[in-house]
Amino acid sequence: MAYASRIINHSKKLRNVPNLLRHDHAVLVRCFSNGAQSSVCKSEAAERERVSKFVACNHVSSGLPRNNCSRTTMRLGIPTGGVAYSRELTCSQVQSMRGFASDAGLPPHQEIGMPSLSPTMTEGNIARWLKKEGDKVNPGEVLCEVETDKATVEMECMEEGYLAKIIKGDGSKEIKVGEIIAITVEEEEDIAKFKDYSPSTSDSGAPAAKEPAAPPPKQEPVQQPVSSPEAKSKPSSPPSEDRLFASPLARKMSEDHKVPLSSIKGTGPDGRIVKADIEDYLGIIFKFLQHNQCSSRGKDVSAPTPKTKDGKLEALDYVDIPHSQIRKVTASRLLISKQTIPHYYLTVDTCVDKLLDLRSQLNSLQEASGGKRISVNDLVIKAAALALRKVPQCNSSWTDDYIRQYNNVNINVAVQTENGLYVPVIRNADKKGLSSISSEVKQLAQKAKENSLKPEDYEGGTFTVSNLGGPFGIKQFCAIINPPQSGILAVGSAEKRVIPTSGPEQFQFASFMSITLSCDHRVIDGAVGAEWLKAFKGYIENPESMLL
Repeated sequence: MAYASRIINHSKKLRNVPNLLRHDHAVLVRCFSNGAQSSVCKSEAAERERVSKFVACNHVSSGLPRNNCSRTTMRLGIPTGGVAYSRELTCSQVQSMRGFASDAGLPPHQEIGMPSLSPTMTEGNIARWLKKEGDKVNPGEVLCEVETDKATVEMECMEEGYLAKIIKGDGSKEIKVGEIIAITVEEEEDIAKFKDYSPSTSDSGAPAAKEPAAPPPKQEPVQQPVSSPEAKSKPSSPPSEDRLFASPLARKMSEDHKVPLSSIKGTGPDGRIVKADIEDYLGIIFKFLQHNQCSSRGKDVSAPTPKTKDGKLEALDYVDIPHSQIRKVTASRLLISKQTIPHYYLTVDTCVDKLLDLRSQLNSLQEASGGKRISVNDLVIKAAALALRKVPQCNSSWTDDYIRQYNNVNINVAVQTENGLYVPVIRNADKKGLSSISSEVKQLAQKAKENSLKPEDYEGGTFTVSNLGGPFGIKQFCAIINPPQSGILAVGSAEKRVIPTSGPEQFQFASFMSITLSCDHRVIDGAVGAEWLKAFKGYIENPESMLL
């Protein structure tokens, strides 16, 4: 009866428990009654079929809102005559398991796994826990902060209970998706039972142990030909030319100074390399280097080669900086981009005098109305979005079976932070006004610097704009395409140039900005890329047309 009461208490959270108690009350009584084991055994097959059909027909739910859960796996065990039936229920992201343990005498508990918080996430780090062991947790409360491949995201609790055990503490790194990070229980008195708990290998996401390798086939003994006594008396030894003989001190000096022994001729007994041979070799190298420095500078070199007190060369001084999650993902994606995408580049200079005049007028209106100032980058984003709408072939991506052309124009904007490079997205930029674009860019850039971007803030882009001209004064550069997109625009700085006019000895000044479009040649042909740049240049040099 103890097992029956425990199962019934915890089944109150199930939606269909009234039907379970109404239709299968007799089954449960027989299953959990000590005096009814014989009757259960007699009809074990029939009861197994009834319970499994009921669980399959009634979509058992834990009561969690499906909109808030990511991927939740819950196992409900119903012992029936020594046989347990289970039904797995899944949502979409957070991987957590509900197990009613009996082997180790553990009370009902929930194993919370590392969630998959972005489509490209395979592992994550625990930035910090906001709850401590023993704390009560309620649905919607934040358990911990997870550092994904692109941002730091808060992980919320899905059920009411108590945090019994933290498996992966603050700062834990490279945790695979689905690997258990914490244990929660429903009763406060059950917390102490998980003090020394550790997940099994199968639950922690580690690969299963390999099966023992089959023993090698027995080899039948092969009769060896009888050799002559002369052949046996001559031991086989490697040729002396392949072996270098050196004294221990000479070997240590060669290792300290990174000198290959094969390049030194020994002067010791039987060609043995000794300390004097190493010193002579190093002296020749130092003289050769000093001679080259003197001949290049035209004067004697007075500064000796830096050495330590024991005569060794001074070692390099360096600091190893661990890879952050965003740095790993950026490196992986850009490497794949350069290795798999056939890049080509188109560069054009655009006159921005009218653009700067329009920006000045708009900022005057913005200041008068209390709005935020509009930057040149905001105008570039708007022009790029309109050019993509005009030349939709550039708003596409490559797949193995087809080219996908997007109807939405979502512009990713490259933002450099101390943590790495982020690309938040401006959705439907072609339909938004300059004021909305400016406000949204500033908000997303601030969130990127605070490392608080959410997946919806950077996913779903169809084209990218990278500007190193305004912030850093870079004249021109070529950007790497952000897959699966097929184009990225590199924006340089604006500079004054002298422009000749029709009259003799007449000229004028104008501001020009260099723009480079990186294209995926599988999707964008050269003529199509040139057509897009022509449309973009038209919007930049005649910015009033963007307002139509």
